[in-house]
Amino acid sequence: MGEGEKFQLGTLGALSLSVVSSVSIVICNKALMSSLNFIFATTLTSWHLLVTFCSLHVALKMRLFEHKPFDQKAVMGFGILNGTSIGLLNLSLGFNSVGFYQMTKLAIIPCTILLEVLFLGKKFSRRIQFSLATLLFGVGIATVTDLQLNALGSFLSFLAVITTCVAQIMTNTIQKKFKVSSTQLLYQTCPYQAATLLIIGPYLDKVLTDLNVFYFKYTTQVTCVIVLSCLISISVNFSTFLVIGKTSPVTYQVLGHLKTCLVLAFGYIIVRDPFSWRNILGILVAMVGMLLYSYSSILENQQKAAEIALQASQAREGELDPLINVENGSAILNKRPLVWNKEKD
Repeated sequence: MGEGEKFQLGTLGALSLSVVSSVSIVICNKALMSSLNFIFATTLTSWHLLVTFCSLHVALKMRLFEHKPFDQKAVMGFGILNGTSIGLLNLSLGFNSVGFYQMTKLAIIPCTILLEVLFLGKKFSRRIQFSLATLLFGVGIATVTDLQLNALGSFLSFLAVITTCVAQIMTNTIQKKFKVSSTQLLYQTCPYQAATLLIIGPYLDKVLTDLNVFYFKYTTQVTCVIVLSCLISISVNFSTFLVIGKTSPVTYQVLGHLKTCLVLAFGYIIVRDPFSWRNILGILVAMVGMLLYSYSSILENQQKAAEIALQASQAREGELDPLINVENGSAILNKRPLVWNKEKD
């Protein structure tokens, strides 16, 4: 199996793990918050990151991966930024209507593209732009209902979008710049993310719910579901870094909208959540956009691979030509007429 095939299989595995784990944790957290009334989302996320770090530390001791330290300032800054973006997204949901929060999540893709074009010099073809526009239009139809605006909520949403985009772009660039794997990056940044959310989590949850997480009645059932949620979060956090590292922040966001559509569909099929023809139409349009994006990405990757192969072939030919000329030249120089040697005879 060639390197290209291994990379494609690895990418497919990362995407599949991300979808399965994310949908699973959404269903688990929905049961925890809706049925068991544990509504402290930010604090729960801090526990997710803490458990993820502990599990990675055990894996490191078992030598399942190698620890690779790099720029500590970059690690700390990235970890705090990631934790802050999670907190801001939760605040955005708390101070805005559900419809406006969905619009906030939709804004992450165009904002990410804008930042990558302006600061990283990336280019996105018209085919990719059209597929993303179709995707966003479909998700908008399926999820956006009411759009109630307020100044504080809008400002928090703006900060949430910017920090999320920058954090996801940094996930990709740090892995490539310092040549670290997703596991190595997650292991080093998890403590800072967890610490950030452990500090601000209880306060944010108090502001959003008017309840104190420390005074909640933790029954055996609630504790078991929290533990299950934390265990699933290990796969969620790992697959997030894995997908962004292997693909791009934009692809990760596209995958996120696929998860949204799947959660909506599962909610209707399993829990019998309210569903309308508008939801169905939106999901179908979004799926078309995702298929177009996947097809366009595959085509562009094949074109890039062909161009790289052609450049490598031309470089090899360029290196061989002087050698051939030198060898031919030396052969010509060595082809002297035979001289009769008296002493030999």
